[in-house]
Amino acid sequence: MVEYYKTEGGRVTATPAICEGCWVNMVRPSSEELRGVTQALHVEEDFIRAALDPEESSRVEIEEDQILMIVDTPMVEDDTNSGSQIFATVPMGILVVPGAVITVCLEDTIVLRSIAEGNVKDVHTALRTRFVFQILLRVAGRFLKDLRLIERDFTRIERRLYDSLKNEELIQLLGLSKSLVYFSASLKGNEVTMEKVLRGRILKLYEDDRDLLEDALIEIRQAIEMAGIYSNILSGTMDAYASVVSNNLNIIMKVLTVLTIIMTIPNIVFGFYGMNIQNGLPFDFLWFMPTLIAVLACGGAWYLLKKKNLL
Repeated sequence: MVEYYKTEGGRVTATPAICEGCWVNMVRPSSEELRGVTQALHVEEDFIRAALDPEESSRVEIEEDQILMIVDTPMVEDDTNSGSQIFATVPMGILVVPGAVITVCLEDTIVLRSIAEGNVKDVHTALRTRFVFQILLRVAGRFLKDLRLIERDFTRIERRLYDSLKNEELIQLLGLSKSLVYFSASLKGNEVTMEKVLRGRILKLYEDDRDLLEDALIEIRQAIEMAGIYSNILSGTMDAYASVVSNNLNIIMKVLTVLTIIMTIPNIVFGFYGMNIQNGLPFDFLWFMPTLIAVLACGGAWYLLKKKNLL
């Protein structure tokens, strides 16, 4: 899918074709769409295809008058198996070429969609440097929002974690832990990329543009710190949960062992009185005596175990 946008009258509106000062948004483009954009804007096709690699890391590349920036942007998907959300990242390419800005991504991200729908104020596609930094600021803000969603899900799972005997909550925590690992790696890569751009050797920086990029860099660093804190808390909670599960198992095994010992005493008593002998057992003429001895023995065993804090 290829879409063309341009700021007209202070609003981002769709245009039918490529024009001066436009924004070209490409989402999982086909070979024909790639060829059409590269020929119209004289862009290296390898530049665009680099952002379509799901394993591509965040970086900056310059070739003549074309600049490629690849940053990771967060994605949220619904997991139909567990009913929870999956947080991941996907590479997004931002190409700055003469007369236009091109964005390339494998998924239709909420960051670019909000800009395309006009939900972001003061966007001017013709001001290429400023527009790129606005995208970076939105990406950083999206990371912060998704980290808060992760923290919310973690709190919700934690409330019912210690009362649950199933593995569903533990599996969901593992998913959140994996998401935090992805976020941390992507955020650190984005931080390095933004720092390179901030030096002013890649794009010409004006004062307002520098402020935008510095704001984005501040939010990225804040997101890195939040991801580290949440990851440590999550790791500590999972360790505590493992200790609780192990302790509960020990308690259950102790109780079962004690019950087994107590239930063995009546069997021993009844086994003695069930022997086929005469005049060899005390009180064999009283029919209730085996039951009485078994009850007294069980009571004595229960008292001793309770006194030793084994129950």
